[in-house]
Amino acid sequence: MSLYLTPMNVDDVTLVEAAGRITLGESVTLLRDQIRELLDGGRTKILLNLGEVTYIDSSGIGELVTAYTTVKRQGGSLKLLKLTQRVRDLLQITKLSTVFEIFEDESKALKSFSDTAH
Repeated sequence: MSLYLTPMNVDDVTLVEAAGRITLGESVTLLRDQIRELLDGGRTKILLNLGEVTYIDSSGIGELVTAYTTVKRQGGSLKLLKLTQRVRDLLQITKLSTVFEIFEDESKALKSFSDTAH
């Protein structure tokens, strides 16, 4: 199964629903292009829902970090929502869970964007 991304705007936040696998190749490129497209359109508050992501490899983790730094450089923020246990474990092992803001509750995640001075 490849990666499917569905962006939707919720006020000034873009919620991107991700489903499938984030692995080396097409899916990593798809994620990169989606983030670039949002930033090019002035959408700098991005919430990435990974609840339906069944697998992520080291390339996928690398792309999440790249997306995070790219968005941050543009003055925005990228946050993660509803991680599967496998993705959560991977982020904890790599210590990236200390880098990303991670939420289980969509409404709290959306509210967190207006709580910050971005």
